[in-house]
Amino acid sequence: MSRASFLLLGLLLVLAGCAHPTAGGKPHYVLGEAWQAQGVWHYPSESFEATTTGIATIYPDRHPALTTDGEMFDQTAMAAAHQTLQMPAVVRLTNLDNGSQVLVRINDRGPADPGRIVAVTRRVASLLQFPANGVARVRLEVLQAESRAAAEAVQGGGASRLDVAAAPRAAVQETALPPLPGTRQAGGAAVMGAGTANAGTQAAPSAATALRQPEILTQVPPQQGRLWVELSTFSEYQYANIQRARLAGLGARIDSIRVGRGENFRVRLGPYGAVEDADSALARTIQAGITDGRIVIE
Repeated sequence: MSRASFLLLGLLLVLAGCAHPTAGGKPHYVLGEAWQAQGVWHYPSESFEATTTGIATIYPDRHPALTTDGEMFDQTAMAAAHQTLQMPAVVRLTNLDNGSQVLVRINDRGPADPGRIVAVTRRVASLLQFPANGVARVRLEVLQAESRAAAEAVQGGGASRLDVAAAPRAAVQETALPPLPGTRQAGGAAVMGAGTANAGTQAAPSAATALRQPEILTQVPPQQGRLWVELSTFSEYQYANIQRARLAGLGARIDSIRVGRGENFRVRLGPYGAVEDADSALARTIQAGITDGRIVIE
């Protein structure tokens, strides 16, 4: 092989290694078995209407080539890992501190940290303007129609049915808060996304983008709340009081919750102003043998 041919081959190999990852693998519907991490068991269950709050984190760069449901792992995709939801699922993820909101495809299982409800790609974190420490207070809402369509598409044996959800990355425009004047309003929220720029030049979705959520950034009012560690809920006060006594050093409290004509009793800790304080409290409840706690924002 001549020196010129050798150099050309090396250049091609470098370019191939730098190519943008595309959707691949063999995507399929996954629920999965119960799994344990850091002393806590998680029990996957199918849900098309769940709404939760908690702390989001960012995926580490080291990850297997495929996600749990068989898609290519890609830090530039609008994708995330969830501890219990079915895969795939489509959720609306909102940064409660600044009101930034995007749609995300759940296609992986995790995170292992019991104090985090979702791990997002670096692209999602960038659009939601995560702070420098890489964690954000979020609300996660499962979108029923979109999630059912995503599940049906992979169960039906082909990702091409998801082409309508694809959009080129160039369609997204990021703006500083508050929204720029003239931004299109939708239900009181500023929307920046597909159609806001280069509308006449956008390329048609290809098979490579079939599984990629469109990058649509919406701005809603921030809803900064306080952090709580929410523990068990009991139908009888005496059992709630027993759990509270086990956590006497943490200042546990019992809240009454009306359920129809009845009443339930929920044990929780807080409120906390910093994520680190909530993390510490949750860790101590796990050490005390109470492993069903979670961090919520109210």
